Amino acid sequence: MDDIDRELLTLLQQDATRSYAALGKAVGLSAGSAHERVRKLRERGVIRRTTIDVDPAALGRGVLAFVMVDSSAWMGDSAAAFAAIPELQEAHIIAGSASVLVKVRTATTEQLQEVLRRLYAIEGVSGTQATVSLETFFERPIAPGKK
Repeated sequence: MDDIDRELLTLLQQDATRSYAALGKAVGLSAGSAHERVRKLRERGVIRRTTIDVDPAALGRGVLAFVMVDSSAWMGDSAAAFAAIPELQEAHIIAGSASVLVKVRTATTEQLQEVLRRLYAIEGVSGTQATVSLETFFERPIAPGKK
């Protein structure tokens, strides 16, 4: 990956609806060359998907919590059980005192409690520690800088 690829990634993270002509102009390429580079970035798995950024509060999901999940067994085979809970936005196996870290978005704290109950129902889960976020200062995309 060269500097032009990195700049294309930065531009696409800012606005994935930019035309190939606009992308090419911004990095000194033709629209066709910009399109080809983006296609290759997709093929190599650098670009995993193209999406939009939606305000969770506008969709009634204003409660954000991060939950540490304790377990009595290895949770590596439980991905499907976690993925079956639609309020979970992310789930990560982690090192440390807990086994899994999940990011949860709900409309109310009562709904958060229900999600915690469903987490407890997953085989091997022995406990949870939830931290509710009161305010998000920022979220940022991955900067495609040099290694």
